[in-house]
Amino acid sequence: MNTLTKPLTLSLTTEALTTEALTPEALAPAAAGSAVSARIRARLEAAGERYFANDNISEFVHDGELDALQEEVAGELRKVLNALVIDVEHDHNSQDTARRVAKMFVQEVFRGRYVAPPPLTEFPNVSQLNELMTVGPIKVRSACSHHLCPIIGKVWVGVLPNGESNLIGLSKYARLVEWVMSRPQIQEEAVAQLADSLEESMNPNGLAIVMEADHFCMHWRGVKDDGSKMTNSIMRGAFLEDSSLRREFLSLLKSA
Repeated sequence: MNTLTKPLTLSLTTEALTTEALTPEALAPAAAGSAVSARIRARLEAAGERYFANDNISEFVHDGELDALQEEVAGELRKVLNALVIDVEHDHNSQDTARRVAKMFVQEVFRGRYVAPPPLTEFPNVSQLNELMTVGPIKVRSACSHHLCPIIGKVWVGVLPNGESNLIGLSKYARLVEWVMSRPQIQEEAVAQLADSLEESMNPNGLAIVMEADHFCMHWRGVKDDGSKMTNSIMRGAFLEDSSLRREFLSLLKSA
């Protein structure tokens, strides 16, 4: 038989058909040479994960990709400045603006999207503490999802532990607040995300959070009302059920 007409046979091993080959990473397009944002987005979509502005996507960002993402963002921001008819080639004040803003977004003000949650040192409740504990005010720095304008404010946390609760170090409250708030946020959703994280770590009988903030999307633009603040709260467990406990927590805020 002529070798050019010899039938082609394929050999498939059982290993090639295992579910390991169907992981989100394998299903995501290889996209060799594509933008790093496209690769990260492909992983998220292959895994069926949401990637809203205030979602943490660190699980899908690989080592070394954050710097590459920052470079990509800088290139896109340069296009934005050009579209605003700013001479980024010759204006000495704007030549490096895209790079600076990209670093600010990826490494600072939106960092909470791209990095894993801070480690929380947990201590067993050896003394069986079951009285109200409050922490705050903790400084809040964030940005609104709608206009990417600053949100600056403060947050207070109330915890009612039980004998099985984990207690966390005092500084960890501030680190967790920073991680949750360092994303484009909506204040109501930010407080709920913070409550979820604390509840998961501590497993208390009750959890209360109050946040008060200035929103520069209202101060700086639109109605330009710089006297208004937004305050919201979330009460869970004993704080939701016990009005006297709730009043005690809120009264301690007034004296803080």
